[in-house]
Amino acid sequence: MNEKQILRRKYIELRKSISEESIKELSLQIANKTLELSIWDKNYYHLFLTISDKKEINTDYLLHILQGKDKSVVVSKSDFSSGELIHFLLQENTALKVSSYGIPEPVDGIQVNPEQLDVVFVPLLAFDTKGDRVGYGKGFYDRFLAKCNPNTVFVGLSFFEPEPLIKSNDTDIKLHYCVTPSQIYSFK
Repeated sequence: MNEKQILRRKYIELRKSISEESIKELSLQIANKTLELSIWDKNYYHLFLTISDKKEINTDYLLHILQGKDKSVVVSKSDFSSGELIHFLLQENTALKVSSYGIPEPVDGIQVNPEQLDVVFVPLLAFDTKGDRVGYGKGFYDRFLAKCNPNTVFVGLSFFEPEPLIKSNDTDIKLHYCVTPSQIYSFK
């Protein structure tokens, strides 16, 4: 088992130990902490929708902030045959459906090119003090982030504090920031 697999297993287990009430509380703290970032003058924000079965950060709080600031919110649909994410503008009439993988996804809508995105909130299981991250291991986000424009800001969201160092490879895309309930880590 390699280092990323070990970290993946460790953080999946840590998440399982968090109560539903704590997830709500910690998610709200993370959303409020993002307000300290200097990213709020942008237009297009990509947000992952919470896979509640995996006890992910509840991004509803962040969604409310974005909507309250009248920002354009973009969400994705996973194409497991190509390993790519397809991005759609989230509108009032956007129908969402939970996929067979438990991911809430848009059924269809107005497609958005990754190059249009200003800020991407990135899901993760673990991150380190240099901005490397461990996800679920399918590479969807690394392929997606590689297609964004060079000025796009990548913001990880984590319940937990960083690992000292995660061994990365050439296809891993670094975060610019990671927000935890108590702190903002900057990797710029």
